[in-house]
Amino acid sequence: MRSTPELPIRVLTHNIRYATTSPFKGERPWAERRQLLLNELGYHARHCKETFICLQEVLHQQLEDIRAGLNPTTGSSTQEYAYIGVGRDDGHQAGEYSPIFYRPSVWDLLHWETVWLSETPSKPSKSWDAASTRIVTIGVFTHRTTGDTVLAMNTHLDDQGSRSRLEAARIIRAKIQEYQHGQYGGFISGTFLTGDLNSQEDQEAYSDLIGSGDLRDTFKLLDASRRYGNIITATGFGYEEESPSRIDYVLLATKGNQTWRVDGYSVMPNRFDDAVFNSDHRAVVADLTLVG
Repeated sequence: MRSTPELPIRVLTHNIRYATTSPFKGERPWAERRQLLLNELGYHARHCKETFICLQEVLHQQLEDIRAGLNPTTGSSTQEYAYIGVGRDDGHQAGEYSPIFYRPSVWDLLHWETVWLSETPSKPSKSWDAASTRIVTIGVFTHRTTGDTVLAMNTHLDDQGSRSRLEAARIIRAKIQEYQHGQYGGFISGTFLTGDLNSQEDQEAYSDLIGSGDLRDTFKLLDASRRYGNIITATGFGYEEESPSRIDYVLLATKGNQTWRVDGYSVMPNRFDDAVFNSDHRAVVADLTLVG
């Protein structure tokens, strides 16, 4: 049961670019980008203990690097951060993860699962016109102090298949409905979906998720005069033929007992004076509040 009227939560989503062995022109190897990403995550999560860090394109070694970086050796037997998620190719460690990092001292993990965005969602697979296997990572978290329960979802949709993106959006909406009316539905206080949808506002996945009325875009829930930073989220490394675009989102459920307020929205830089892109995407940070 809620013990306080409001609960501030920060949600960060970032496609960190997988650790390729064949970098694009303008792209630095993961070994040179790693600390820049860790500094970013630490900075944005430092002062809000309720932060969820949602990442895409994370290979297993990158996952281990990030987990180690978020959990510096302090002599304590407990780690500050844990994560949920699996490699999409085999359900274990192979292929890209879409992990959600959180602080176990703040959030009690009640349940989590990985769903494959295909016609066989319970096992590693791809369907329709998808070029790659795609997943959504789902977690149910209860705040240890207030008792608020959050349904957190993180995904990365296909970059090639238009139909697969549309079908994936439908699967995700169905999972939201399943959770809202299932075992945890009676006490889910808020639901968010993060990720790289590979879909702009006029394209299939975004149009389905938002047009259905099931979800709303935090970018649009805050007046433009109060947003901070950039609008574009996918920049490339400076030499790609594709135009930069806004395809990375923090979306909020709007039905049932979902009670979010958006207090802040920002798209952060991915390159500074050192001229090194920490990724070909920029991080999106949403400051949210669960209200009574």
